[in-house]
Formats: sequence, structure tokens, C-alpha cells
Amino acid sequence: MIRPVRAEEWPAVKGLRLIALRDPVAHIAFLDTYETAVARPDTYWQERTAGAAEGAGGVRQFIAETADGTWAGTVAVLVEEAGTTDWAGFPVERRQGHLAGVYVRPEHRGNGLTKALFEVALEWAWARGMERVRLIVHPENGRALGFYRKAGFVESGVTVPLAGNPGEHELEMVVER
Repeated sequence: MIRPVRAEEWPAVKGLRLIALRDPVAHIAFLDTYETAVARPDTYWQERTAGAAEGAGGVRQFIAETADGTWAGTVAVLVEEAGTTDWAGFPVERRQGHLAGVYVRPEHRGNGLTKALFEVALEWAWARGMERVRLIVHPENGRALGFYRKAGFVESGVTVPLAGNPGEHELEMVVER
């Protein structure tokens, strides 16, 4: 089952994020580290989860939950409004969604779960009038690149420099309604 997180589920949100940050490609998949995330106070996770549960703060997080209650994966949709600046300092030209924090546990990969997460996230974005949805991916993250292409995302030509890694960049991929 794919559903939005609930505010009181912050311990599970934290737990899944910490698992994701231990993934072998976490260093190129996330702009965070396990060490930084595990040191954050519970209030950080409570506030983050509450905002993503309500969807009112410009973000909505979805999780894939198995029949036994295990959280198998997650994706968040960040709302980026036209006329603002995104997290990397680039101007946002039109209302768009930004998929972030994509993670599916290894034992649940390859069975359509990531596709189902993306379908729900895109449906949520389109229902809120997003003109396009984007994501940022490291060019060496082959597994993610392959899935994103299969899901209909194409490279926009925009590259985002990696902070702290001169000469390295990530790719913007988009899908339009």
C-alpha cells in the first residue's frame, strides 16, 4: 500500500532515512550522510514528518507499506513555486514538483514498487497543478538513472554543481504533464 506519512510516524521516517543513508550508493544518491542524520534531535524528525504528512508546507512524503507493516520505500514531493529560487540557487520558472529522498529497500526492488511510489507522487503533483516534475540524479547512479528513464523522465540539459566537490555535477531530469 502506498500512502502519505502521518505526523506521529516520525520514528519510522527517521528509521527508513537512516537505512537509506547506509545504502551503497547513498554517497551519490543523497545530499546527506548517516552521521549527520543520526545526530539530529528528535524535534528535527518530528517537524520534518509533520510537514510532510500535512502537505501544507510545500512537501508531501509517501511511503510503501507491506502487509506486515514494514516500510519498503519512500519518495517525497517538494513543491517549487514559480518566481522562487530552488535549493541549489537556481530560479524556478514555473510551478513544479521536485521528487526527492527516493529510496526502496533492496529486497523490494525490481517488483514494481518504485513505479507505484512514483505514480502516486506524480498523481499528487498533477492534482495540485504542477506543470512538470523534476528530480536530480548523479550521473554515476546507474540504477536510479535507468529507472527514471523507464518512468518517463528525460534529461533537461540542466546540471547542478555538487557543493564541496568541484567539477562534479548532477543531472536534472523532468517529466511534463
